[in-house]
Amino acid sequence: MPEFTVTGLRIVHQVAATGSFTRAAETLGYTQSAISRQVAAMEAAAGAPIFDRSRRGVALTPAGQVLVRRATEILADLAATEHELAGLRDRLAGRLTIGAYPTAAMALVPRAMTQVTSDHPGLAIVLEEASTPALLRRLRTSRLEVAVIGVGHGLPDYDLSDLRQTTLLQGDLRVVVPDTHRFAGRDTVTVSDLAREHWIAGVGAAGEPQFGAWPTLPEPHIAHAARTWSTRLGLVAAGLGITVIPDLALPALPAGVRTVAVTDSHWPGRATVVVTRPRLSAQAQAMVTALRNQAARLSDT
Repeated sequence: MPEFTVTGLRIVHQVAATGSFTRAAETLGYTQSAISRQVAAMEAAAGAPIFDRSRRGVALTPAGQVLVRRATEILADLAATEHELAGLRDRLAGRLTIGAYPTAAMALVPRAMTQVTSDHPGLAIVLEEASTPALLRRLRTSRLEVAVIGVGHGLPDYDLSDLRQTTLLQGDLRVVVPDTHRFAGRDTVTVSDLAREHWIAGVGAAGEPQFGAWPTLPEPHIAHAARTWSTRLGLVAAGLGITVIPDLALPALPAGVRTVAVTDSHWPGRATVVVTRPRLSAQAQAMVTALRNQAARLSDT
């Protein structure tokens, strides 16, 4: 008796998704005749037509709707099985702890974590969010294997002499304003444009660097201070002030705000750096590689 096959189910699923034998063949790399043979075999196994064919394409019959629904579940289960088996074969297993300063934890680090866990399903990754000084202390006491920190103008001159360093991004700052603000439709502003604005600043424990107003702006008016980015950006969206944010966090901005570049020849910028102890484990090297890949993608956007 005719039987359902994985190949046949995959082809039926693709024909249903594209609405065309021809497009399914192009997507899967089969000839159109091979697609037709597999669909015929699945119809024989189902004991009923799967597709209604017309000049405008194909549509699922009631039997086809049942088959495609079940095929979706079966193919998802097979993909999950392959993923688990890959984890058993992967030599990178166990646990890796990475630390990141809050801005890097908004987009860059989560994307790198996704890349690593996709490539190495047996590796569990734990993220710790903290200020750069705290991250360096944890790295040196082996509580972390990888730390993503900020360095540059306006930040302490951290001693990194005993650590391995890789620069991920040479970043810049932008101003975040409500989408109803007078700057919202502009590409750039000058420092003098910012002089009368109300600012939302960061606040944290003593010794923890925080973003305040624009770094070279003299005597800014700080209207509010908040510990987390979500609160700061929420205050901005509500029209209670503006704030600054590194450009590496732009993919994580919420609705209701816009960013504007600032023309400032006195602002040299900062860098995002990944630091590790001198000898990397294979797990740590995989994370560093993923961070570099994701940083390059952010730079291209």
